[in-house]
Amino acid sequence: MKLFHYYKDCQRNSVLPQFNETGFKVFSQFEEDGKLLYIFSLIGMGTKTFVDLGSNDCVNSNCANLAVHFNWKGLFVDGDKKLLEIGQRFYKKTPDTWSYKPQFAACFLTKDNVNQLLKSHGFEGEIDFLSIDIDGNDYWIWEALDVIQPRVVMIESQVVFGVQNLVVPYQADFKGDVTNNYYYGASGLALQKLGKKKGYRLIGANEYGNNLFFIKNGLAEKDLPEISIETTLQHPFATEKFECFEMIKHKDFLAF
Repeated sequence: MKLFHYYKDCQRNSVLPQFNETGFKVFSQFEEDGKLLYIFSLIGMGTKTFVDLGSNDCVNSNCANLAVHFNWKGLFVDGDKKLLEIGQRFYKKTPDTWSYKPQFAACFLTKDNVNQLLKSHGFEGEIDFLSIDIDGNDYWIWEALDVIQPRVVMIESQVVFGVQNLVVPYQADFKGDVTNNYYYGASGLALQKLGKKKGYRLIGANEYGNNLFFIKNGLAEKDLPEISIETTLQHPFATEKFECFEMIKHKDFLAF
């Protein structure tokens, strides 16, 4: 909370840090927690509502810090029911979420069921944060989503594709081996183009460049300006993976 108010003071005094200097980890896999705190310090937390698609166990989550320390409400969605049960036990015992616990939905997401799933759990219209990390059809799920209008979107990109404009074709029953096979997902450039179509601008990424942050146009445009996808792909984690594209370049790709 002290950091939240520090950023607000920095904003009032026009002495904001650079976005790439704000990352830290509380519950998130990398430093997304810090960057999300920075974003919402500048644009306000609104109604404090999130949707986490591909939430894993709901603890190692991009939304957990917001739920536990800032009293956000939201929906965790994952295809693995056992992982969701870990989250349900955690939030049941966490004092800050006793009064109003998050919702949980076990579902294998497709572009045909995602809108109805959110609607059935009471999520429609403007929300504050959408996280998409489903290791596969992330691009297609974001493209299909229209029942909610998030102010901020964070989505996983495939850094192996580098700065190319590439999307792996949609597979409704995708069950790829994402640990050993890079043929899934979409490049950062493809996601940036999709974001622009939906009214969002790219404002940053995590250090490794594989989680991109988008913000709705009209919000904090001076403090959180649009950046190029090239600036998100500077870390060796990303650049060293570019050569892995040679193993899959013969496969089918789409470009929009």
